[in-house]
Amino acid sequence: MRRCVVTRERGERQRMLRFVVGPDRVLHPDLAARLPGRGIWLSARADVIEIACARGAFARAARGPVNVPPDLTTALQTGLLRRIQDLLGMARRAGQAVGGFAKAREWLASGRAGLLVEATDGSAEERDRLLGSRPVRVVSPLPAVDLGRVFGRDHVVHVAVAPGHLADALAIETERLTGVTKMRADESIVGGERRKAATSRRGRASDDNGRTSA
Repeated sequence: MRRCVVTRERGERQRMLRFVVGPDRVLHPDLAARLPGRGIWLSARADVIEIACARGAFARAARGPVNVPPDLTTALQTGLLRRIQDLLGMARRAGQAVGGFAKAREWLASGRAGLLVEATDGSAEERDRLLGSRPVRVVSPLPAVDLGRVFGRDHVVHVAVAPGHLADALAIETERLTGVTKMRADESIVGGERRKAATSRRGRASDDNGRTSA
């Protein structure tokens, strides 16, 4: 369990985001949670990242000046997408994932599927027809073209993944990606900090030393 430096809530480390400050005082996302140094942990939510940047949370946690990259959220999204593709590739090579409607349907019917990965641009009706009433987790992290690259095809819409560590990791990484990508209207932080953070970031660039520039 780790504590978010913004919300002060505790959460499972694999579902949160870890950052470290390098010798040059630059903030680096550590999505695998393996880099040396004291970790700074955030909940995997877009509003929390906004507030951390606007309020200097990284500098306070690091007890010194921190240079926060202006494209931090984009870097997080890119890194999480890469991790999802890598996990799918590992599952395919290990014989724990199959792509395509027919193969996915076969795995679902035989009980071999613990997770269904659906393309973000796929048909909801086709997904429902494939899944039926089976109680299988469904995630949608990538478009069909990116899923296709994993399987050496032009595009893949449906991927069935066997139960186990890789399926669990894929579900968690998709959860983190969704969190940092979407600003959830039904979640807020006391004091309206999300609204103030968003306004601040639209109007000016700010670093964690408290200095601002137009």
